[in-house]
Amino acid sequence: MADEVLGKAIGERVRELRGRLYTQRQLAERAGVSVDLVRKLEQGIRNTASVASLHRLARALDVTLADLTGRASLPEHDQEEGVTALRFAVSGVDDLVGSSVVTAEPLPYQEAERTLTYLWDTYWAGRYDDLTALLPSALHSLRATVNAGNDLQRPPAAELLARGYWVAGCTLVHLKQSDAAFLAIRQAVEFAGEGTDPLLAATLRGSVAWQLLVSGRYAEAEALAIRTAEAVEPRGQVSLPELSAYGSLVLTAATAAARGRNGSRARNLLSESAQVADRMGADRDDYQTAFGPSQVAMQSVDVGVQTGEYGSALKAARTMPNEAAALPLASRARHLTDRALAHTRTGRHEQAANLVTAAERMAPDWARHQNLIKSVTRTCCVPRPRAHHDCAVPPSGSVCVRSSETRVPRGCHVGARHYPEGTDASGEPTRVG
Repeated sequence: MADEVLGKAIGERVRELRGRLYTQRQLAERAGVSVDLVRKLEQGIRNTASVASLHRLARALDVTLADLTGRASLPEHDQEEGVTALRFAVSGVDDLVGSSVVTAEPLPYQEAERTLTYLWDTYWAGRYDDLTALLPSALHSLRATVNAGNDLQRPPAAELLARGYWVAGCTLVHLKQSDAAFLAIRQAVEFAGEGTDPLLAATLRGSVAWQLLVSGRYAEAEALAIRTAEAVEPRGQVSLPELSAYGSLVLTAATAAARGRNGSRARNLLSESAQVADRMGADRDDYQTAFGPSQVAMQSVDVGVQTGEYGSALKAARTMPNEAAALPLASRARHLTDRALAHTRTGRHEQAANLVTAAERMAPDWARHQNLIKSVTRTCCVPRPRAHHDCAVPPSGSVCVRSSETRVPRGCHVGARHYPEGTDASGEPTRVG
């Protein structure tokens, strides 16, 4: 029944958008897909297609991919099966066997760009389950694009594949697949090396540093971020993307220093990154990496939390421009959760609960995969005999709610939970991606 509903949803969209403009065959020819695919989608026999084919249909119908598919029309899959497929996709052995064991169609450059844009938008929205359905076929197609390219076409195709491995690696981190995540990002670095964009290569090394942070390798993370920053340090008149890449790397080093319990070093690096952000004058998003005054404020909160300076963390939160509107959705939600943790450690129970609720409502899919948001909630809502409070203890990952209003039950205590040296409640840095 679920397949029929999903198939009907996308089939109806295709049929309605096609309307009286095209026959099924004309649409297929215009989109460059098989008429059999169009027919099966409209009949509900198939409920989805590859990202590349969906992009072609959307372009032929002059709509966005989101308009064509709707979120409900993403492939239905068991989450564990989806993770397994993604792990398989990032561990290809095409170079060893001489060809791909998975049949995939190369993508034109512009189509590959659109696919990557959609994947990153999905990532920054915190929809990791959706990505497990989309990424495997996208990676296979991007690899086919590299393999089909000539000497002139291969470098830009390799950079596209690097970006595909990158979003896969970042997704796998949040799915707690650290080994596959690290393999994916190392592949991304390797393919970026075949390209001609030094800032992409540098940013990817920054992502490796982030993954080292996640796995608790703080000294290595800081060393890698600093070494990479020194290689791209802007001198004289430079472009804004150069400033952004450098500032982001310095900020990553600050985060690593804080987790290594070197507070003075972390604050010095924060100060340096703030100077770069001031020089830029505004927030930017280059190479899928946000940097600017908002990112500096966000990481300042994180550093304060990591070093146990919770009052300083909350003070830094007040420097956030425009209520964090410039940050990606997942980053805004994580920032709220960091602030909630600081409130729990300073006894502000109600403020912490309100912030956790806001983060969950803002990015529910992101919240389901975050240990920090669950841990903050547990410290806020500790089970007590019902005589001591008048609301039920909520399930893990939520907060006590009455009449749609967040509240903390009487008897709840906060700030009592202890975490491993150098980590927060989740073990993950605030920066995502």
